[in-house]
Amino acid sequence: MGKILIIAEKPSVARDLASVLGKIKKTGDWYENDEYIISSAVGHLVELFMPEDIDKKLGYWKLDALPIIPETFGLKPIEKTKSKFNELKKLIRRRDVDTIVNACDAGREGELIFTYLFELAGGKKPVKRLWMRSMTRGAILDAFQNLKTAEQMENLQSAARCRSESDWLIGINGTRAITTRMFGNRTRSRGTLATVGRVQTPTLAIVLDREKEIRGFSARNYWRLVADFEISEGNYEGVYQKPNYKKSDNAHDRIDRIWDKREADSVLAEARQSSRAQVSEEKKRTRQLSPLLYDLTTLQREGNNRFGYSARRTLQIAQSLYERHKLITYPRTDSRALPNDYLDTCRATLGNLRGDLQPFAEEVLKNSWLKPDRRIFNDAKVSDHFAIIPTGQESGSLSPEESKVYDMIARRFLAVFFPAAEFDVTVRRSALKEHVFRTEGKVMVIPGWMSIYNKSASGGDVLPALVASDGDPPEAAMKTIELVEDATRPPTRYTEATLLSAMEGAGKLVDDEELAEAMKEKGLGTPATRAQTIEQLINQKYIERQKRELLPTVKAESLIEFLNAVRAEVLTSPTMTGEWEYKLKEIENGRLTRADFMRGIAEATDQIITRTKAFKEADGAKELAILSPTNGKPMLESLRMYISQDEKIKIYKTLCGRKLVVDELKGLLDGQTIGPFEDFVSKAGKPFQASLRLKPDHRVEYVFVEKNENGADGNGVEAGTDLETLPVIGKCPKDGGRVMEAPKAFACEHHLDEKRTCDFRISRLMLEKSLPVEQMTKLLDEGKTDLIEKFRSKRTKKHFSAYLVLKKNGRIGFEFPPRPAKKEKSSAK
Repeated sequence: MGKILIIAEKPSVARDLASVLGKIKKTGDWYENDEYIISSAVGHLVELFMPEDIDKKLGYWKLDALPIIPETFGLKPIEKTKSKFNELKKLIRRRDVDTIVNACDAGREGELIFTYLFELAGGKKPVKRLWMRSMTRGAILDAFQNLKTAEQMENLQSAARCRSESDWLIGINGTRAITTRMFGNRTRSRGTLATVGRVQTPTLAIVLDREKEIRGFSARNYWRLVADFEISEGNYEGVYQKPNYKKSDNAHDRIDRIWDKREADSVLAEARQSSRAQVSEEKKRTRQLSPLLYDLTTLQREGNNRFGYSARRTLQIAQSLYERHKLITYPRTDSRALPNDYLDTCRATLGNLRGDLQPFAEEVLKNSWLKPDRRIFNDAKVSDHFAIIPTGQESGSLSPEESKVYDMIARRFLAVFFPAAEFDVTVRRSALKEHVFRTEGKVMVIPGWMSIYNKSASGGDVLPALVASDGDPPEAAMKTIELVEDATRPPTRYTEATLLSAMEGAGKLVDDEELAEAMKEKGLGTPATRAQTIEQLINQKYIERQKRELLPTVKAESLIEFLNAVRAEVLTSPTMTGEWEYKLKEIENGRLTRADFMRGIAEATDQIITRTKAFKEADGAKELAILSPTNGKPMLESLRMYISQDEKIKIYKTLCGRKLVVDELKGLLDGQTIGPFEDFVSKAGKPFQASLRLKPDHRVEYVFVEKNENGADGNGVEAGTDLETLPVIGKCPKDGGRVMEAPKAFACEHHLDEKRTCDFRISRLMLEKSLPVEQMTKLLDEGKTDLIEKFRSKRTKKHFSAYLVLKKNGRIGFEFPPRPAKKEKSSAK
């Protein structure tokens, strides 16, 4: 009888398998004894042919050569891991091997890694599948007792191939077509490569749509009436409620918001005519169940919300807890339930938890709270893998990050077995004649599962008790009443946590857990790939991280605008791409064929290419109120360019990652050198500073100014200029020298001279606003300017007004006009 070759996805898993199967010794780069050979890949070792591998002519990016739709997809080793592939190929072909076990990660990607490896290696021998739910010794041995057959894995393998090939078709064809049309024959670099993808592009569209909502948002003022009431047991605050309120489609509408100032003043005047309020209240006991167990997406969301971890970092930590420490079950799961037969396993896990979790585990077992519950144990809600739970192994030595994520998982596991938390909710209504003011108090009376998170029964907003006297209706004295002005706020930018939610629901943000669960199967990507998609968008300069917020770049905006112009909805629609993900799931379940799915992807690819080829730059161009110096006619603004009607001037709107606005275009056409601007990005991805001007042939030229040792630059003072001819506007706050008005800056005389001993300098153009000389004089004399309007934010691209202030260190800062003060919330609402 021949040997069994076991191929894991990673070396660490191969090592664990060798230990469990009899402490098999390492021989070279693999483990071997008389029965087993155990080796591993290092992730993906094989990739699909690139177009130039199919035909050398396809190495040139030409629109006419598209679409590229191979009849069959060729495979080749990945160059950097080719030696590992050759090693496994020899093992697969060894004569003493008669069975091969696929022990790659139990999921679609693990199946693809092995499938491509086995196929390219020319494997012909029988294959079994090791499907491990966790990395504990018991789970590994159980998986070996229940090896799956190749026939059982056929649907998952088909879905894996479809995912890979559809990404190739959409990515290769879309990227080549869009890049060629957007950037022409210019060098393809990080800045001029318009990568698109079946999942990443609709994800980017979600982020950009939110940014456009923010930019287009107009704040609207509203008023709230807040009254302080007094009863014998103490004081409380109430908020006015509009009568006959009906919820509208306006997301900002609330029952306590009055949109008309005259109406608010009228209600205030009427309410002040009463000094005492008739009071009534309702008390209700409410129950709050614990959250469901974690799947990967909810774990990543909470890791981002609680600790600021990126989705990728949370996945890395979870993988370490699974592979290295054996503390949790398989993390790349989209399920939040456990199998029906997992009751005994959970009992054993509870019995093995130690430390500060042990008392809670003992309480579950002691009170018999562990019992069949379809909310927790439900085969219908378990896909390839069940929810993430602890294994009950000893925790050992963990890093601070690992400890935090493990604690999240373990506490959530305990919480689902605990009773619901219970609250007494009191709603009090205080009526000043017909005007009703609402107050809510919420007190936890039974902590239930919340005790696991150190929340006690004493917490909550306690209202002073309402006591009726001699059978009369309770009353409260109205002490003060105030009209509070506020304004609506724009939607918040996406964080990784909220973007993961959007991807999970295919762009439909749903807060309700049960509804989100029903929508999950039509999400963008999978739990295992969503973090990677976000990282790709950041690496490709489509998205930037600013603290926890995700902001789209100019490059992202240009791409989505172009895709919308060519009507490539198949790439930008999250719903459509969510449908594709749903169909991949249908293939896994045997309800859709691989051929039918790929036929649809090929048709979508052909549609993208056809519409991209048909695009004309002049389509939808609009006239500007700027005349062309070549023919005296209005300039045209197309999707990508500013164009003169005789087509002698063609200027791209995005230059090195920076968008050229209409006011700047006018300066260029008037013969000015505009700038310097600090937000250009080179082909290497590095920021640089330059001015712009038009050459005689009407092409844009970058004007660079050498920096001196202090980093000063671009003052517009020509060599040999007598500094005494420059106007003096004030005194330098750094060294007491004279501040002079240079062509491109206001700068200290000791910055403008050859020695450059002072670095005080203010560019005359700040955030697209030309700074008036008289305001710079006032800044130097008084330390603050008047309110200056029409600064333009680099981040939001919206105009704003601010004062410029002189700081103690000689630097310049912004001071914003105050907003109406908000009334602080009381302890009971």
